[in-house]
Amino acid sequence: MTTYMIGIDIGTTSTKSVLYNEQGVEVGKSQQEYKMYTPTVDTSEEDPDVLFDAVVSTLQGVIQDNDVKPDDISFVSFSAQMHSLILVDDAGKPLTNSITWADNRARYAVEDLKQNHDGQKIYERTGTPMHAMSPLSKMWWLKNDQPALYQQAARFVDIKSYVIYRLTGEWVMDESIASATGLYNLRERDWDQEVLQLLELSAEQLPKLVSTQYICRDMDKNYAQKIGMHATTPIVIGASDGVLSNLGVNSYRPGEVAVTIGTSGAIRTVVDRPLTDSKGRIFCYVLDDEHYVIGGPVNNGGVVLRWLRDELLASEVETAKRLGMDSYDVMTRIAERVEPGAQGLMFHPYLAGERAPLWTSDARGSFIGLTLAHKKEHMIRAVLEGVLFNLYTVYLALVEVMGEIPSKIHATGGFSKSALWRQMMADIFDCELEVPESYESSCLGACAIGSRAIGKRDNYDMIADWVGKTHAHEPNQEVVHMYQELASIFIQVSRSLMSSYEAIAKFQSKHY
Repeated sequence: MTTYMIGIDIGTTSTKSVLYNEQGVEVGKSQQEYKMYTPTVDTSEEDPDVLFDAVVSTLQGVIQDNDVKPDDISFVSFSAQMHSLILVDDAGKPLTNSITWADNRARYAVEDLKQNHDGQKIYERTGTPMHAMSPLSKMWWLKNDQPALYQQAARFVDIKSYVIYRLTGEWVMDESIASATGLYNLRERDWDQEVLQLLELSAEQLPKLVSTQYICRDMDKNYAQKIGMHATTPIVIGASDGVLSNLGVNSYRPGEVAVTIGTSGAIRTVVDRPLTDSKGRIFCYVLDDEHYVIGGPVNNGGVVLRWLRDELLASEVETAKRLGMDSYDVMTRIAERVEPGAQGLMFHPYLAGERAPLWTSDARGSFIGLTLAHKKEHMIRAVLEGVLFNLYTVYLALVEVMGEIPSKIHATGGFSKSALWRQMMADIFDCELEVPESYESSCLGACAIGSRAIGKRDNYDMIADWVGKTHAHEPNQEVVHMYQELASIFIQVSRSLMSSYEAIAKFQSKHY
């Protein structure tokens, strides 16, 4: 009998349920998109019930579309977006939407936590950088700005906890998601008592902490029947999307780094103990009982290329359409006309503020070094390089904290389709680069956790066979030396502009 694994990823823009056979081969996928509510520039919320319905719908879809019988399903395992926050009442009903990582309304609360409540010490205990994205910052904002709502809440949960509760009746949160809240003490592996006192909360107002291999076995029978599963099929709670992506690209051994560039981006590596940064540049989140993931997320990945395409390359996009070509392929072909370094033109990609390594919503984008000799193709190349230089600065922070230089990069996301950008990354990072064959890395990582949870595996060695690879690049040392010189200038200029970023942001907020 053929048996299957199902990995579910509750993402920011969509939920995916992916069906795999026991060899880790993708058999089918169901995906459902949903909208984010952004009534103001700082607000980014989602309806938790819409996301729950997407989980049920995609599970039902992938099972029915592939004629999978209930007996054929070994387990279902979850991945989910980090940093979401939902306030619920005594009956488990939401009092708020799901406030996502992209919500920026807590930015002033962050400054208060940093300056008046030992923000750096909280970061060092919890591994979650001081930023408006974190549930800690959001809760501190709500406590002070909306005290009646805050006091009304019976529990403070994330989107995965809410989904699991509706499916099984259990209020649980895996340690991976918990470690991204700012409320979880990495070394004690428990809720941080000083943070709870600060928030005037008890541990009972948060979900029960469980391992990422925790199994729920009693699904609501009505949902089980609707989906097409046994109510007793193991539901593995899994982990957060970021740490599972490392597993899903086969990057969990010492010296291996995973880089993802989609709309935003992230760079991560796995370590065997909690590590934080005295400069507060990186996160440290739990993967499982033996592994932690350190790294940094960036706001400015593919979204910057989309801006470049839509605002500056209208004629090229029209030409691409007529020729039946992908507009991004046209963009990279134009950039190929220019030598590495774009004749000294640099681009700071901070069009959406920035998380790592700057951790400020005030950061702004800019071209630096522009001369009359530069043309449109130089600007395109500078933008491509700028996104990678920014990720490289996060990489340098990882190297500093780890005390060693990584040996290999596993790259995934939309950018990995471009040979130019892949080679550019290998050259800027001066590191061997591989692109895994499997694309749905978080769902595959969730299945790796699930396989261990139900006792089919006792390690992650099978992931190498599951993932495979499609492309490999070695750094070109002649280009490496030039990029190293340019990277130093990139970092120097971005640091020198920090006060100017703040002044520009204040001006824009005041006048526009």
